[in-house]
Amino acid sequence: MMHCPLCGQAAHTRTRHYITTTRERYNQCTNINCGHTFITHETFTRSICVPRQIEPAPPHPSQSGQGMLQFG
Repeated sequence: MMHCPLCGQAAHTRTRHYITTTRERYNQCTNINCGHTFITHETFTRSICVPRQIEPAPPHPSQSGQGMLQFG
C-alpha cells in the first residue's frame, strides 16, 4: 500500500500497467479533503532465492473434495 506524499493517508491504486520489468501505478489518496492523484513505479530489483526447477502445482481441492477443472 502506498501513502499519499502530501497528507500521509492511504492511497488506492486506480490503474496500473507494465513498462518492461517496471509497473507504473496511478494512485489516489483516500482522504476526501486531499484527493491527491499521483504516479509511482514498482520495479523488480533482485531475487533472494531462485528455484532449481519450476513445475506447475495442481490447485488444492475444495472443502467438498471436488477439484477444479484445468484447461490447456
